[in-house]
Amino acid sequence: MAADPKDTTVTEENTETAAEAVAEVETVASAPTSPAQKLSAEALIKAFETEQMKSDLPEIYVGDTVRVGVRISEGNKERVQPYEGVVISKRHGGMNQTITVRRIFQGIGVERVFMLHSPQVANIKVERRGKVRRAKLFYLRERVGKATRVKQRFDR
Repeated sequence: MAADPKDTTVTEENTETAAEAVAEVETVASAPTSPAQKLSAEALIKAFETEQMKSDLPEIYVGDTVRVGVRISEGNKERVQPYEGVVISKRHGGMNQTITVRRIFQGIGVERVFMLHSPQVANIKVERRGKVRRAKLFYLRERVGKATRVKQRFDR
C-alpha cells in the first residue's frame, strides 16, 4: 500500500522531530521573502539535516568492536538495548552514514546496519580498536570460531 503524500498523521515516535520540523518551517515562512534572502528547497533540506546530525559520535573505524545502544519501544515504554559486535563496513557520509555490525548469537552470525544519526541509535561506544588492512571485512562471514577474531590495535 503506497503512502499518501498529503497524509499528516503523526505517531508517538516522531512527534518531537515533527514538531521541530514544523517550527523550522514556520521560522522560514516568517522570514523575509525578498529575492536576496529567499531560501531554496536545497538550503532548507541542508539546514534541517545539519540540525539533526549528532555531534557526540566517536571515531569509528572498520574492525572496531562497538557497543551500540538501540532504542526499543515496547508498548508505551522505551528502553535501550545494547548490541555489541565488529564493524565490518562503513558506508556513505554525512547524515546518511551507516555502519554494519556483525556478531555471533547462539552460533549464528547476525549483522545489523545502523544509521549513525538515527534517533533509534541512543549511543555508540568503542570497546576495542581493530587492526585491519581492508575497508570491508566481508571475509569474516565465511570464518568460524576463533578465526573470526580481529587483532587489537593500541595506537588509536
